[in-house]
Parts: sequence; C-alpha cells; structure tokens
Amino acid sequence: MNAKVKSTTRVQMELPEKSMQRLAVLKDKTEASSYAEVLKNALRLYESLIDEVEAGKTLCVKDKEGNVSEYKIFC
Repeated sequence: MNAKVKSTTRVQMELPEKSMQRLAVLKDKTEASSYAEVLKNALRLYESLIDEVEAGKTLCVKDKEGNVSEYKIFC
C-alpha cells in the first residue's frame, strides 16, 4: 500500500492572555475551524506582505471617503 505520509511538526506555544483573546476573536471573525488555521492564514498573509515590501511595493488603505494613505506596517 502506498499511503501518503503527511509531514507536520507539532508546535506548543505559551501566549499571554491578551494574545490568546486576540487569537480567539480572529478565529470567530474568520470562521476558522481551529487556532492552527488562523495562525497558518496569518503566516501566509505576513509572508506575502513581506514579499511585496521586499519587491519595493507599498501597502495602501482607503477610507470611506476614498482617501488613500500608505499603511506603514514594517516601520
């Protein structure tokens, strides 16, 4: 039988209560099935933002009135 072996690493973390509350809120807001899903999505987003900044791009946000400003996330 050729069973595909899933390669994963278990990570145990200790988080301050406030960080755990933030993680729980994000899990609810995104309807994620687990804290691991929230963290994986956060890592993907963080990596993508870093790639864009390293490529010389900037991140901008637009408010309700249409005003655009640079979002300085890595200052």
